[in-house]
Amino acid sequence: MQGYLGSYATLGLLLLVGVAFFAVGYGANRLLRPGHPADPVGKRASYECGLDPVGGDWAQAQIRYYVYAFLYVLFAVEAVFLFPWAVIFDRPGFGLVTVAEMGVFVAVLALGILYAWRKKVLGWT
Repeated sequence: MQGYLGSYATLGLLLLVGVAFFAVGYGANRLLRPGHPADPVGKRASYECGLDPVGGDWAQAQIRYYVYAFLYVLFAVEAVFLFPWAVIFDRPGFGLVTVAEMGVFVAVLALGILYAWRKKVLGWT
């Protein structure tokens, strides 16, 4: 397919194949599934690893787990930025400027750690 409308024809064909794939899968699902479940009460029951559910449906998560996850992401991002810095550190023309920029970056992260430490976020109790 050449010319101005060639790429649009390719896109249209791809969309048509995608819609047909979806329609065939959805139709096969409708044809092969059971029409009426054997146990209507069991259909509405929640499923927990093959075991009957125990207790209520309300579980409260503590905020400290989210804080630990946030701190992990913060330090993972720090590591992602430190590795490229270490790679270009020894190239000509990047010496002092690179050290200064990374010093500012690490100082901001150190302030974040200090803040978390002062708020007692990093303690296990």
